[in-house]
Amino acid sequence: MPRSIWSGAISFGLVNVPVKLFSAVSRKTVRFHQLNSDTGHRIAQKRVDSVTDEEVPYDKIVKGFELTKERYVVVTPDELDSIAPEKTRAIDIEDFVDLEDIDPIFYDHPYYLVPDKGAAKAYALLLEAMRESGKVAIARVVLRSKEQLVAIRPAGNVLTMETMIFHDEVVPADDLDEVPEAKDLKTSDRELKMAQQLIDSLSSDFEPSKYHDEYREKVLELIERKADGEEIAIQPQEEEPQKVPDLMAALEASLAAVKDPEAAKSKSDGKSNGQAKATKSESGKKSSSRAKAGAKK
Repeated sequence: MPRSIWSGAISFGLVNVPVKLFSAVSRKTVRFHQLNSDTGHRIAQKRVDSVTDEEVPYDKIVKGFELTKERYVVVTPDELDSIAPEKTRAIDIEDFVDLEDIDPIFYDHPYYLVPDKGAAKAYALLLEAMRESGKVAIARVVLRSKEQLVAIRPAGNVLTMETMIFHDEVVPADDLDEVPEAKDLKTSDRELKMAQQLIDSLSSDFEPSKYHDEYREKVLELIERKADGEEIAIQPQEEEPQKVPDLMAALEASLAAVKDPEAAKSKSDGKSNGQAKATKSESGKKSSSRAKAGAKK
């Protein structure tokens, strides 16, 4: 059962709505410990001086900001506390904006906001007003001693709050070295039409339950099999260099595969079998040549 991780109040104008905060995400990452391969014991991490190689007790460790190589400015916890954002329980709404005006790249971590005791009516009023207006609230809140920019919006019968990235934390696409130039991004009308047809043929409603973390599922299956004492045979994987595809041929093949998946699969299987036969035939020829060469010797 999820537990609230913070409580406070949404504040807009002179209205306060007491709320509790719940994380909307439960990460399913498979975590491993580091072990000694000889003993099976856990590995302990130690903090050591990079010059003397001596272990440093925790109470002797301070924060240092690197100015240049091996030159640091030491900052104490008291100094940081003196400039920390005021510890407040308010989520201060600053603006209401249209959802489509927010680029998803600014979103960070999602939360749920639920009404605290006695706040159901005020909460319902804010929820319904935001739903009717179609607006998203942009606010500030202090979480874990750090000021966060957040976006609040209705989702069904609950308000969600998403922490956001500040604008100067987003890497501009113009700063990337390998972005193609405009002249390299031109396409023909025929290519564009076929690409749009392919998008239309693959379009559907978004169903989150349709998508799974297949790698995590395979890792858990592997762990379960090893826990049961099964020996795992490792198959070496060789990556073949990928050829740059013919764009029109790839589009045509993709559209054909969408229209008739079985035919495309049969064609693909036939091609694979043909390649296998060719490889086997070539291997046989090489073996025969080696045998003849050995007989001559």
